[in-house]
Amino acid sequence: MVENARRSLVESDERGNPTPQWEIFVRVEAADSMRHVGSVAAASATEAHEHASRLFGWDAADVWLCPAEAVERYSTRGLTTDTEGEESRVNEGTDGKPEVQDA
Repeated sequence: MVENARRSLVESDERGNPTPQWEIFVRVEAADSMRHVGSVAAASATEAHEHASRLFGWDAADVWLCPAEAVERYSTRGLTTDTEGEESRVNEGTDGKPEVQDA
C-alpha cells in the first residue's frame, strides 16, 4: 500500500542573492522528457540562458528557463534540510514487504 504524500505550499524565501533566480529544464534528445537540472541567478533570460547552457545544457537539444518567482513549490517538507521529527512514508513493494522511504 502506498500512502499518498501530504504536500503543502512552501513559502518563497529569499535565496540570499538579490539577482533574479531562474529554474532550468533541459532535454538532451528530442525524444526525451524535459527534466529540472538546477537554477541560476541572472538579470535577464538571455543571461540566464548563457549561464544555464554552460552549466547544464551544453549537450542539450532544448533548454527551458522559468523565473523562480513564478514557480509554486509544494512539498512534504520545507526548503531546509532538517528532517528531524518528520514521519516516514511507507511503500509496500511488489514482494509484499513494507519498505520505509524518507519523505
